Amino acid sequence: MGQANWFSINETNFRRCVKLVGNTCLKNYPDLNIPCHSRWRHFEIGETDLWQHYTQNTQNFKGEKIDLARSAVDLVFLSVLLDAGAGGDWVFEDPVTGKLLSRSEGLAAASVELFFNHIARFEHVTGWVMDADSLKLMTQKKFASAFQHSCKNPLAGIDGRFSLLQGLASVLENDRTDQQRYGRPGNLIDECLAVSKRSFRGKVSVDVTQVLAIVLKRFGAIWPNGYHIQQGHERLNLGDCGYHSQLTIGDQTDGIVPFHKLSQWLTYSLIEPLQWAGIEVVNLDGLTGLPEYRNGGLFIDTGSLQPLDQSLLHSRLALNSEAVVEWRALTVYMLDRLAVDLRATLQLSAKQLPLCSVLQGGTWAAGRELAARLRPQATPPLNLAIDGTIF
Repeated sequence: MGQANWFSINETNFRRCVKLVGNTCLKNYPDLNIPCHSRWRHFEIGETDLWQHYTQNTQNFKGEKIDLARSAVDLVFLSVLLDAGAGGDWVFEDPVTGKLLSRSEGLAAASVELFFNHIARFEHVTGWVMDADSLKLMTQKKFASAFQHSCKNPLAGIDGRFSLLQGLASVLENDRTDQQRYGRPGNLIDECLAVSKRSFRGKVSVDVTQVLAIVLKRFGAIWPNGYHIQQGHERLNLGDCGYHSQLTIGDQTDGIVPFHKLSQWLTYSLIEPLQWAGIEVVNLDGLTGLPEYRNGGLFIDTGSLQPLDQSLLHSRLALNSEAVVEWRALTVYMLDRLAVDLRATLQLSAKQLPLCSVLQGGTWAAGRELAARLRPQATPPLNLAIDGTIF
């Protein structure tokens, strides 16, 4: 990225950070058999798997495994779309387990309840379907109620989240198919099959970067941050990007730093439904680490990233401010470095410990635990103006 304007890297503290993450991996996964970081981990609340709770006892479902996988994609797409930071003052009482949940776990449980009880319709052959018709029935009042949002229990960025839901409905409304009035996120499985490869033994596989490309192409218009480029006669929405003055490419993308945090989080979370549909996802290191406040917070809280001006830690920062953009970009860079050093420490190969497992094992958990020790309600180290669309 060239000369950093806002942060410096402390190599001594970075080495300590690698050791901390390694210890966290061993604590959470003593056998080092670490799954991929995905939304599905948040659907597991203690001994209860919310997905299994809603799907395993349905006697009327007559579809195939691939139909259930399409329903899983519908659910996880909705859940990831609504997964920006919840803020420190919101909790969700899960009707299935009765537990009070906050942050990512609370948002996950709320999105499952929203999907099965308010949005998706059940069809005997196709399973649970979320399309434009089902989304358009959701009002902002019902949406806020489903998330138990109130003045006493405020969910950060509630308006932005509902806008994302409306954006999804608009995209699906324009995505008609021969078989359906409107498309649905679950059709991603069929698009992945269309670009997949089949081995001589009949195994079907798709590269994870192809999955991300499909997600960005089909749903890029949902993200409302305003960055566009002109491609011929078409004006392309670039989605989750930021601007940094030190990035020079020499064309219309000058200064634009791509992140696509929620799109990549979604892609990681699509791996399991694709596997359930019989599709192996390969090249798991083809994506970047996730530039969000748990991973980025880890590097600030360990002193691996240090603000050049300490007042930055006490300022209210817009998500598109250059300081936040630089923090997110450096987070992606340092996650790549950390993965290499962590594999050496744990004596694992990239295949044994792909980047998505580093995040799960890992950086996300260590970032959260450290934040909880340092600040009430485990808030990020930077004061972010969360709008419900990125973090």
